Amino acid sequence: MNGQMSGRQAAASGVVLFVSVLMVMNGIWGVIVGIAAIARREFFVLAPNYVYEFSTTGWGWIHLILGVLLVAIALALMSGKRWARWPAVALAVLQAIDHFFFIPYYPWWSILVIVLDIVIIWALLVYRPEDF
Repeated sequence: MNGQMSGRQAAASGVVLFVSVLMVMNGIWGVIVGIAAIARREFFVLAPNYVYEFSTTGWGWIHLILGVLLVAIALALMSGKRWARWPAVALAVLQAIDHFFFIPYYPWWSILVIVLDIVIIWALLVYRPEDF
């Protein structure tokens, strides 16, 4: 590309910092939700008649671990580490799947996180640091 960014890559490179911040915020939220689910199982109320139902303590550990990993990878991404791009995509996919199954507990928040994960995945897949 002769050193010039396409409009799509310029948008994506600006979004990478925004995405990293989103990942840090989602990670911190995951840690908080994880601790709440582990400490007080009754904090989350399951909507009736869902096909799947899991232990809130189990979800707490999943959220806690994903949250810590999201923050760590997002900080690496912010510092310009190229290797962090693919783990960030993988964690965004895992988080989207996690929140799909978390819909019975927090429907609107889970849908919002899934949409944000799609933005994260798009930005990280479109951004090509080797073109600069």
